[in-house]
Amino acid sequence: MTEKAPLIVWFRQDLRIADNPALMQAVQSGHPVLPVYILDDETPGGWKPGGAARWWLHHSLQALRDALADRGATLVLRRGAAAEVMSRLVRETGAAGVYWNRCYEPYAIKRDMALKEDLRARGLDAQSFNGSLLFEPWTIETKQGGFYKVYTRFWHACREKGDPPAPLPAPDNIPGPKPDVETDALDDWDLLPTTPDWAGGLGARWQPGEAGAMARFCEFLETGLEGYKTRRDFPADTVTSNLSPFLHIGDIGPRQVWHETVRHAGWTDATEKFLKELVWREFAYHVFYHLPDLPDAPMYARFKAFPWADDDEMLAAWQQGRTGYPMVDAGMRELWQTGHMHNRVRMVTASFLVKHLLLPWQAGEAWFWDTLVDADLAVNAFSWQWVAGCGADAAPYFRIFNPIMQGSKFDPDGAYIRKYVPEIAGLPDKYLFAPWEAPDDVLHDAGIELGKTYPKPVVDHKTARERALAAFKSLPENEPA
Repeated sequence: MTEKAPLIVWFRQDLRIADNPALMQAVQSGHPVLPVYILDDETPGGWKPGGAARWWLHHSLQALRDALADRGATLVLRRGAAAEVMSRLVRETGAAGVYWNRCYEPYAIKRDMALKEDLRARGLDAQSFNGSLLFEPWTIETKQGGFYKVYTRFWHACREKGDPPAPLPAPDNIPGPKPDVETDALDDWDLLPTTPDWAGGLGARWQPGEAGAMARFCEFLETGLEGYKTRRDFPADTVTSNLSPFLHIGDIGPRQVWHETVRHAGWTDATEKFLKELVWREFAYHVFYHLPDLPDAPMYARFKAFPWADDDEMLAAWQQGRTGYPMVDAGMRELWQTGHMHNRVRMVTASFLVKHLLLPWQAGEAWFWDTLVDADLAVNAFSWQWVAGCGADAAPYFRIFNPIMQGSKFDPDGAYIRKYVPEIAGLPDKYLFAPWEAPDDVLHDAGIELGKTYPKPVVDHKTARERALAAFKSLPENEPA
């Protein structure tokens, strides 16, 4: 009996077996299934994965490879411009078609549409599915047929649609084609960082892959969800889910998160607060789909006239966590050491960059892109524009986070700051958030010499705030015609 031609399942940001529509559809077709991942550093241009995301990708691919092998399939790894690599692979294998789950970056949409058209013109089966979002970006519309720019209205529109579809189970068996197809060695891709401390810092905190995602999610449901609504803004607490990197790479899907959260806890205040954060991710994709230049240009054109500063020394101080403001420095050091930063602290550090230092949000976006394990093009760009005041549902320009008050309010006992800024750990809580206000004898007793063991503030908060307000007020009130 002649074996059917294989169907290629092209894995991208869906590195899991469960709730994978493209994989399930291919398995159910009765064709042998050939799983493929292509490392494409060409098509994204300047937005190829950054260093921390590449570390995560390496380990997620390892986990996916093992999970597929357990079910009888072999993950094929190739590298290059994805459309060209896929076209060659189809010819090599005599594939009957290619299935994939959709990506929403503009370069990916353009590439995938062209590939689908080419495959179908050759008489092959080319299908794409939704494996990354609760709802496709174009399915949520205003009554006028446009897209939403205010989150609350977007949330209500999503709720009016009802619960998202239930997640799909993992297939028990994935029959692979024979003979074997040539594949790259994962280690040859050099995805892991070369700095040992950074690699160790990431590995100590994270377990990438589908099993790691489910373990983290189950732990959150058991120990974090109940206190999520009231304690999520406190970075020293452990109530946040830390699911963002798993969601970005697709170790877990949002439908799994939605339905399992409701099944576990019912619809409580904590459940709703948590799911609203999941839908905030959807909102970012919704806006990004309709405004594909979001990572590069302000959503509102009048912000192009903003008088940004150009100061490499200030940018480096921010990147390295030596601004002299402990809450900011703790966040930037957490980012460097772990590839992650607590959400509240992300807002504080981002606000400090764009409003205290008047440095462009794109500079912060680029740094986060390279250092975050959850570096997601839609969410990263959307969030930076939100803080800068030039994006959807943006914080008003006069909302300038006070890094001193943010520290004392959300890290009142200093546990978070002392962990990441240990050189000032000996300060009493009274002075921990503004060391420059401590008397000389208190600094001496704590072993601190400002300007040597810990930086003096790079800017004065009051002066910086007034300068930022003046800069924002200088913008034209209306959008250019």
